[in-house]
Amino acid sequence: MESSEAAVGQKLTPAAEEPGTAGRGRPLSADSLFHGVCVSMAGLVGVALVAIVIAIAVDSLPAIRTFGVLGFLKSSEWDPVSEHFGAFPFIVGTLVSSAIAMVLAVPVSFGVAVFISELAPAWMRQPVSAAIEMLAAVPSIVYGLWGLLVFAPAFANLEPWINDHLGALPLVGALFQGPPMGIGMLTAGIVLAIMILPYITAIMRDVFVATPTRLKESAYAMGATTWEVARQILLPYTRTAVTGGIFLGLGRALGETMAVTFVIGNSNNLSASLLMPGASIPSVIANEFTEATSKLYVSSLIYLGLVLIAITLIVQVLAVLLLGSVRRGAVSSR
Repeated sequence: MESSEAAVGQKLTPAAEEPGTAGRGRPLSADSLFHGVCVSMAGLVGVALVAIVIAIAVDSLPAIRTFGVLGFLKSSEWDPVSEHFGAFPFIVGTLVSSAIAMVLAVPVSFGVAVFISELAPAWMRQPVSAAIEMLAAVPSIVYGLWGLLVFAPAFANLEPWINDHLGALPLVGALFQGPPMGIGMLTAGIVLAIMILPYITAIMRDVFVATPTRLKESAYAMGATTWEVARQILLPYTRTAVTGGIFLGLGRALGETMAVTFVIGNSNNLSASLLMPGASIPSVIANEFTEATSKLYVSSLIYLGLVLIAITLIVQVLAVLLLGSVRRGAVSSR
């Protein structure tokens, strides 16, 4: 009897305990190789990022030594002739145009995502989703050409109305006063909003569709409207993914080059009006890099790229902190 139990015990011995095997009987060498490849690919991304930052920082050293960090960031002078360079107007242009894009794109993306997931009939959902995704496939230079040749002239006809109505508002009126040129900070923000809209919409749509049907049907059964379901069911359940999608769109807006270059006006001067021309860090680099003739001029443009990387890094850190806060809030509310 004891010998038979021992035999059964030997047969039931897990395969993981046999020499040369791991887990579910897979060869240990293959598993280790797969683990090493995955770790290497993940580490390669970090190495590439660090290498890029180091290379840009090294090429920026002449400008860093000449202007310093705070001196370059707070200076508004950009004079290639006298070789005095400052990044402040371009930092403001980058942040303002991106902020305009986010203010316009996020509500529209939310509305489109709710329409696709909750309101659209079944036959319409796929065509609308495909149309949104096609916007993401359009090259940025095409957006720039469309903005310059089609949107800017049409927007110039609308700017007198903006001057007369929005420009007359207290407190914010100065933001909407200016000549009807069609190009400027507001135009760049609108074009950026159209560019980032498909990215935010696609993420919102996917997570809204993935929300458990029983939650939505329970809310509808209790008499909730579509808006109440979207506000009290969809957003709380998917807020982590929605927040991540919004920051993905923000990162796209901060780094956009060609579309902004066509429509922002490319002026180095700061203005209180959103209708006036401005400049962003990517647009300045794209416009002036081929014209840079001195070592300090080239170094200053590369320094602008380093500042843009720093801004993007700060945004990503804030995104991680915000996502962590959202997750903690979701856990504590359960």
